[in-house]
Amino acid sequence: MTGGGDIRLSIARFCDATYGTVIDVGTLCGVIARLEFVARIQQLRPNFWMRLRFQLPIAILLAALFPYLIRYQFNYSTYDLYVSNNTLIGVILATMLGAWLMRNISGYPGAEAIASTLPAFSVSFAILLLIFIFARIPYNRTILFLGFAFSVFWFFVMSAAALRRRILRIGLVPQGDYAAILNLPNVSITLLHAPDTSIDELDAVAVDLRIDLSDEWDRRLADFALARMPVYHTKHLVESLTGRVELEHLSENSFGSLAPRHDYMMLKAVLDWVLALIVGVLTSPVMIIVAVIIRINSRGPALFRQQRMGYEGRPFTIYKFRTMHIVNDESDERCAAMTKDSDCRITSVGRFLRTSRLDELPQIANVLKGEMSWIGPRPEAMVLSRWYEKQIPFYRYRHVVRPGIAGWAQVCQGHVSEVDDVRSKLHYDFYYIKQYSPWIDLLIVLQTIRVILTGHGAR
Repeated sequence: MTGGGDIRLSIARFCDATYGTVIDVGTLCGVIARLEFVARIQQLRPNFWMRLRFQLPIAILLAALFPYLIRYQFNYSTYDLYVSNNTLIGVILATMLGAWLMRNISGYPGAEAIASTLPAFSVSFAILLLIFIFARIPYNRTILFLGFAFSVFWFFVMSAAALRRRILRIGLVPQGDYAAILNLPNVSITLLHAPDTSIDELDAVAVDLRIDLSDEWDRRLADFALARMPVYHTKHLVESLTGRVELEHLSENSFGSLAPRHDYMMLKAVLDWVLALIVGVLTSPVMIIVAVIIRINSRGPALFRQQRMGYEGRPFTIYKFRTMHIVNDESDERCAAMTKDSDCRITSVGRFLRTSRLDELPQIANVLKGEMSWIGPRPEAMVLSRWYEKQIPFYRYRHVVRPGIAGWAQVCQGHVSEVDDVRSKLHYDFYYIKQYSPWIDLLIVLQTIRVILTGHGAR
C-alpha cells in the first residue's frame, strides 16, 4: 500500500508535468479532504432527513412547543396554565404515537408512505381527544388543533422531500416480472443473483412474490424478515413509488381489486354536495366578476359547455369559464377538443384562469347535480373518450367512480392529450381507484394547493 507521503509526491510531480508548476501539496490535499467531507455530508443528508430522530424533535417543537408558547402569552391564571400544560404533554405523546404509526401503517416507500401521514396522526390525536374527554382532563382546543395540523404538515413535507431526494438501494431478485423496477428514478438496483449475495449496503429487497422460488431463496427471504430487512413485492413497490397501477393484461388484476368502496362513495357524495353548496354561495361574487371580465376581454359567452363522459359511462354537460377564443372551424373535432402547449386559442384572461384553476369554479354546479365529485378522475370530452376507448384497453373502467374537479393524475402528471400520455394518466386513475379512501382524497387536496400555487400542469 502506498503511504501518504508517496501520494503527495505523486500529486506534486503530476502538477509539475501537466501545468509546469509545483502546487503546494499540503494545500491541495486540504482542499481534497474538504471536498470529500462535503461529498459525504451531501450523500448522507437525505438519509439523515429520513431518520425519526431528526424528524420527531422538530415535529414536537412545531406541533407542541410552538402553539404552547403562543397560547402562553395570553394565559394569566394558574388554571389556564394548568390546562395548557395538560395539552402540551398530550400533544407530545400524540405526535410520538402518530410518527410511530406512520412508519408502521404502510411498509412501502413512496405514495403509500405519504398517504399514511394523515390517517396515522388522525388516529393518534383522536385517541388523545378521547382520553381527555372520558378522563375529564381539561385541555386547550387551540393547542390541540394546531398540534395536529403542524404534525401532519411537517411529516407530509418530510415524506415528500425524502421521496424526491432519497436514493433507495434495492436488492432485486432477478426472477419473474421485474423489468419495470429497473428504470425507476431515485432507485439504485443491485441484482441478487444468488441467495448468499451480500445485502449489507441495501435498504430493502424486492422480489416477484407471485412466482415459485427455490427452497434456498425461500429460506433466505425468511432470514431477511427475521433480520428486519424489508422484502417488497416488485409490482406493489413499483405502484407505490410511481403512484400508478398498470393494467396490461386482464389476468394481472381482478376487477374486484379495483372496485371502489361503496360505503365511502355514498358518504363522499353527500359531503361533496354540502361542500359545493357552501363554496358556491361563498364564491358567487367572484364568479360574477370573472364572468363580466371574460365578456369584456373577448367575444362570446362567459361559460363554456361541453359534453363529457361521466359516472358509469353516462354523458353529461360540464360547465367551465370560457378561456379560449371562439373558433368556428370544426373540420377536426378531435383536435379541437385537445388543448396543446401554448395554445394560440387561449385568451389573455383565460391563461390566468387556467393557471389559477379559477376556470373550474362553475363545475360546482355539476357537483350539486351529482354528476361530478370534488376529487376523482378528470372527465374527458366525448370525442376524446371514444377515441381513447378504441386505443387503450380498460379505459372505460375509469368511469367506475364519479369524475372530479381535481384528480390524482392531474397533481402527479398535469394536463395531457396524446395517447401514450393518456395511457400513463390511466394508470394514475387506476391507482386512485385502487386506493379509494378519505386519505388519498385529502392527499390530493394538499397536492392541489401546491399545483394552484405553482401552476403545475396548466395549459
